[in-house]
Amino acid sequence: MMNLTLIDAFRRFGAKPESRLSSLSAMAADGAMVLNCLPTHFGHPARGVLRYETSLSAADADSKVVTALGDHLTRARDASLPVRMIVTFPDGEKTGKGGSYYVRPDLTGRIVEFDGDRFVIDFTRPKPASPALTGRRK
Repeated sequence: MMNLTLIDAFRRFGAKPESRLSSLSAMAADGAMVLNCLPTHFGHPARGVLRYETSLSAADADSKVVTALGDHLTRARDASLPVRMIVTFPDGEKTGKGGSYYVRPDLTGRIVEFDGDRFVIDFTRPKPASPALTGRRK
């Protein structure tokens, strides 16, 4: 795991967070939503699915940051945009020192539910392209 800053983690997905210290989300240049996740909100509802489930009201962040997350979730839900994952390990949780950030480019999420407060996002690995679909011939 590389020791990334929050800004570096968002940049890995082509996104620029509004707050360099506490952003919960941003929109990437390719249209995807980038979500800053905490490990405590993950679950495994089915094989191959990593579920992130929490609510805006549970966010321990500045109201401007929470409002931006709500806006990003609404955009991603309404336009069926992909969601990219950053995982934040709070101070000392993983490394024994200051907080750290980890990107998961191998997983793509989709919003399963967002009611204006509670949201559920399921992350999965993209299915490999079929050789017939990629145009490769043997």
